[in-house]
Amino acid sequence: MSAQARWEGRTQRPLLALAVAFAVAYAVPIVDAPAGHSLTAVCTGVEWVVWAAFALDYLVRLALAPNRRDFVRRHWPDLCAVVLPVLQPLRLLRLVSTLLLVGRRARMAPQIRLTTYVVGAVVGLLMFGSLAVLSVEREAPDGNIRTLGDAVWWSFTTMTTVGYGDHAPTTGLGRMIAVGLMLSGIALLGVVTANIAAWFISRFEKDDVEERRQTEAIAALAEEVRLLRAEVARLAEHQRPDGGVENRASGHEVPVAANAPTPLRRDAVG
Repeated sequence: MSAQARWEGRTQRPLLALAVAFAVAYAVPIVDAPAGHSLTAVCTGVEWVVWAAFALDYLVRLALAPNRRDFVRRHWPDLCAVVLPVLQPLRLLRLVSTLLLVGRRARMAPQIRLTTYVVGAVVGLLMFGSLAVLSVEREAPDGNIRTLGDAVWWSFTTMTTVGYGDHAPTTGLGRMIAVGLMLSGIALLGVVTANIAAWFISRFEKDDVEERRQTEAIAALAEEVRLLRAEVARLAEHQRPDGGVENRASGHEVPVAANAPTPLRRDAVG
């Protein structure tokens, strides 16, 4: 196992725990609007610490990679997620970058199955989408997303591309969040559909293999029966129904009388 793989295996769980801490730190100031300045500052500090931990993880993996240029080319979303909050330190960019980094590390974990990843992605997008749109729409003059319940309902209808229209963002940033949720919902729906289709195809392939195996077994049994019938016919030709026995030397049949005496063996006479 390479040094990079060992590092990724050791840091998988700590980074996921930091991602949970980031979720709590991001949600508290939004859900608890009257939170004091000190609590908000602490939550902001936790967000930056979590982002810095993921950025450090990227740099360590880059240093341990056998081919760094190839690593950057294959992990360019990670690089964007690390650089964006530095160029423009917006809270929403820290959210997007952390979600990208958590998602990339989760996909690399061999113990996380596709179903678990999809369910986690859906829950994460719903939660963070609701919090993000609530944070930018709650104070908007013409906004109609004022509570967390409205935000969660709007996230559900947006991710499923239903769009009832009873709640909709009115700010430019809120509409950008809506576009991201729509695209994410379509992508996740495609992944789920492909996963279900692959399961059905695998089941059909197993049934086809079993059917071919049974067909081959029946064909082999029919061939054995055919050979057995040929052997029985051959033996029937050697033994005729009139009691004659074929002379193997001449190939002619020699009749045997019914009252003919049985020849005696010489050793018996002596």
